[in-house]
Amino acid sequence: MRNTYVRKLGGVAAVAVAAGLLTTPTAAVADTAPAVLGTSQGGDYRSEACDSTTAPGWVGWTNYGPTLTAKVDGTGARFAVRDETTGTDPVFTGEAQAYAQQAKTVVRGLVDGHSYAWHAWALQGQQVSASSADCRFTVDTTPPTATVSSPDFPNGGPAAKYGGQKATFVIRTADQAPTGGTGSGVACVRYGFDYLGVGGCDSRDAVNPAADGTATLALKIPRWGTNTLNVQVLDKVGNVANASYTFYAPSNPNPPKTLGDVDGDGVADILLPDAQGNLQYIGVNASDTTPNATIRALASPDHNGWDSYRIVHRGWSNAHAPSSDDLFLHQPGSDYLYLYRNFDYGALAGNMVGAQRPSTCVDGAGAQTACPADFADDWSKAEQIVAFGPAAGGFDPSLLTLEDGNLWLHAGGDFAFGRAKARKLTTTGDWAGYDLVAPGPDAAGNLALWARDRATGELHAYPVPKQADGSFDYSALADPKADVVATGFTTAAYPTLGSSGEGDADGEPDLWAVTPDRHLVTFSGWSVPKDLGALR
Repeated sequence: MRNTYVRKLGGVAAVAVAAGLLTTPTAAVADTAPAVLGTSQGGDYRSEACDSTTAPGWVGWTNYGPTLTAKVDGTGARFAVRDETTGTDPVFTGEAQAYAQQAKTVVRGLVDGHSYAWHAWALQGQQVSASSADCRFTVDTTPPTATVSSPDFPNGGPAAKYGGQKATFVIRTADQAPTGGTGSGVACVRYGFDYLGVGGCDSRDAVNPAADGTATLALKIPRWGTNTLNVQVLDKVGNVANASYTFYAPSNPNPPKTLGDVDGDGVADILLPDAQGNLQYIGVNASDTTPNATIRALASPDHNGWDSYRIVHRGWSNAHAPSSDDLFLHQPGSDYLYLYRNFDYGALAGNMVGAQRPSTCVDGAGAQTACPADFADDWSKAEQIVAFGPAAGGFDPSLLTLEDGNLWLHAGGDFAFGRAKARKLTTTGDWAGYDLVAPGPDAAGNLALWARDRATGELHAYPVPKQADGSFDYSALADPKADVVATGFTTAAYPTLGSSGEGDADGEPDLWAVTPDRHLVTFSGWSVPKDLGALR
């Protein structure tokens, strides 16, 4: 059928030339067939099967149909499409002008599951070139199917896991083929609790199903109570199937309690942004930099990413959530300090409030006193902020800030309501030029402050022992130059320095650092460095 169609076109041109109505066609148009560029869906070429050996590509659903594109030496192109499933030829013909040597046309009304072939001729006025080679494609506009189940949270059965624990979910997919045809095949499965953003198979939340179409996931339950796992299954041309699984996760009656733990798994966490501004949780006992969880950049307070914030933890919140650290978030120079109430095992899905600057000052004996003249009523002067553990007892965390070269302690109450009290620990201004690190209490409840001298790379460790009456002795903080315990921690070697929040007694690494090439290095105490590899 195609050759007959070409002969008819050629015959029209030949008669016109014999009658003197047309000039002799140029060689480029008369002898050179167009180069077919392929079939596209939107701006994405789905098929370049423009020869006799390449298998047809797939085209999915669009508002208008696939686009056929040919490169021509002439003013335009003529297109013809035949249905190879039914043998109908042609099912579409059309012409299009050429711009920058490309002519395009959109084909409507194609049948799901059918295979098609198309070709083109270059036009120069009424002159017609030889035909191009065939391009082939198959239409798939039928979405796949998806179902979700969980052996740990079976429908109608008792839950086997608690909120904050990992559970197994099984996603079963199938490529639902159209009647009388085949489908393009399942490409990937995307998943997310509560929120599933826009993305494709190259996104972080995508996995490839196994050969039998199933994807088995081990996912941490973000909170106790009602949870919903949302699922998308994409086939190879972008058709989408949606599914969800809602279940109830009970609260753990005996949750693990580890200072420095944010995600509720009983292991202290290192919190660092990735290269895209998402927030990563990496356990201190990790063997590499694979995160336990990644919190999307959109969940940050300004929705632009976590990399502009100081992220401070290592101090429990209060009796409401004693198993996971609260987080404090501060942008340098900002007068505002965010407090994240960690009721969902670090999912950061809400509970973000302001941490109030204390309005009450106390002296070394804990008695209320007039605040010094340099006391700021907001957080804008805080050059550094570290969490100092529950320095006032109980579950309430304390914060240590560096302001104008001096150390301030904020402790003894809920920051959300401004109930903490401020105490100026130093008055000499000698702490300028030091990076503060708070390792957390040891097994006896004694605190310590570590600091890196940015000029020399020396690491200092200042003991803050707990006294018989429950208070702490801060006298070691009078001289920042004392108590050198290690050298070599230069800013050139380790631009970022922090602590996991656990004391030496548990044997876990305490100090961690990030190198200029974004490798994460952990230490046991401040020695025995271990390179976990490059951060994402």
